[in-house]
Amino acid sequence: MSLEESALVDALRRGDEDAFARLVEEHHPSLRRVARLYVANTAIVDEVVQDTWLGVIRGIWAFEGRSSLKTWIFRILVNRARTRAVRESRDARSLGPEEPLPFSDSSDLGHWVQPSPDPDPSPEQALLTKELRGRLATVIDTLPPNMKIVLWLRDVEGWSSDDVCNALAIQETNQRVLLHRARSRAQEALEPYLEGARGAARRG
Repeated sequence: MSLEESALVDALRRGDEDAFARLVEEHHPSLRRVARLYVANTAIVDEVVQDTWLGVIRGIWAFEGRSSLKTWIFRILVNRARTRAVRESRDARSLGPEEPLPFSDSSDLGHWVQPSPDPDPSPEQALLTKELRGRLATVIDTLPPNMKIVLWLRDVEGWSSDDVCNALAIQETNQRVLLHRARSRAQEALEPYLEGARGAARRG
């Protein structure tokens, strides 16, 4: 654990509200996106994330620094989201609208789209990138849960393999196999869109 992170943990243990607010501001959007991988209902996503923050407040004294604070928080989220997903699968009632997989505005689709050398892409290229983002969200949503979460954390959130393994409590070999299988399935489904995006980039 770095000195900066150690100071943050100490502040959280002292009940420093500003430190907690900064932590929420940094991680809350990503927590919502990851929770959405397990439950599609907007209201339940928010409940899972709020429950996660309660878990952070109540469990900060138990944090031992074996992983980063970020991966510890996300492990809490994943455990709660998995439990809630199992519960909701037994109850068909809807508590609110379903939410599409939420890419952040700054997402460049990571592994899937090479950055354009042109800072001002053509309208065609911009449209294809938007379509690709929507198609990728649809493809990811159809993957098995274990592939879905690994692909999302690595290729959309940009996590390292170590962080993914720590957050999901899986072995590196397992993470690598899941990522390869998920990328292969997504690549096959997205190939027509990727070809279109590459063609637009060359013409632009």
